Amino acid sequence: MLLVPAILYSIAPPGPIREGDTVFAQGAAKVPLAHPLLYESAGFEGTCLLDPHDPLMVMQRPADRADGLIFAKVQGKTTLEWPFCPPQAEVLLAQHQIAQKIDIVSEARKNLSEWWSR
Repeated sequence: MLLVPAILYSIAPPGPIREGDTVFAQGAAKVPLAHPLLYESAGFEGTCLLDPHDPLMVMQRPADRADGLIFAKVQGKTTLEWPFCPPQAEVLLAQHQIAQKIDIVSEARKNLSEWWSR
């Protein structure tokens, strides 16, 4: 009974991306920093790395930008670790680099298969 909401959430279609939405990095990705000069002293050269499932808050929708990219702020990080994206850094992402929700069923299946193979 407790799994029903998770399964329904997982199979529901995603809606349009809106400002303030939380999205997740689709996989490990090298993304451009929106303000690269802020992080030059920390060793960043205009880009940083996102881990899979890193949460990001949408600051500007792709429909509102001429280049069609998503302007987002990194969430969930507390320490500055080069080459990973700094806490609260603003980055630019393509639509294929994000997921609006984590596929709970696929993640559970992957975790169980990893655990079972040990």
